[in-house]
Amino acid sequence: MLAEFAINNKAHLTTKMSLFIVNYGRELRIGIDIRRRRKMKKAMEFAERIKKIQEEVGAALKKAQEKMKQQADRGRRDVEMWKAGNRMMLSIKDLIFKERPAKKLIDYYVGPYIIDEIVLTNVVKLQLLVLMKIHLVVNVS
Repeated sequence: MLAEFAINNKAHLTTKMSLFIVNYGRELRIGIDIRRRRKMKKAMEFAERIKKIQEEVGAALKKAQEKMKQQADRGRRDVEMWKAGNRMMLSIKDLIFKERPAKKLIDYYVGPYIIDEIVLTNVVKLQLLVLMKIHLVVNVS
């Protein structure tokens, strides 16, 4: 019970508000406080407060999302535009060969292989040998 209270009452790093305020629009009450006032006025104030809080939270989340996208895009680069019929080399870094001499004696790339079709901007279907026993669709990075 105390852990739940602590989590709901703590301000979140992204939204700068507690989860209880975001969900209910008011601070979490610790004790019992029974007050009767004009219910309609209170209800309208509550609805406005909730709307304002949700707008603030939405803006904070959008800002955090943009910041995360900016960080993720930092390491990305533009993809080369491939066409069907082009040739490309295939990296064997993640391929496992049963019979191979020392790892240091094997080439890093094999091919070139002809591109059959472009599935996505970074995914192509290659004309590979049947003996390779790998999927024909590979990621281009």
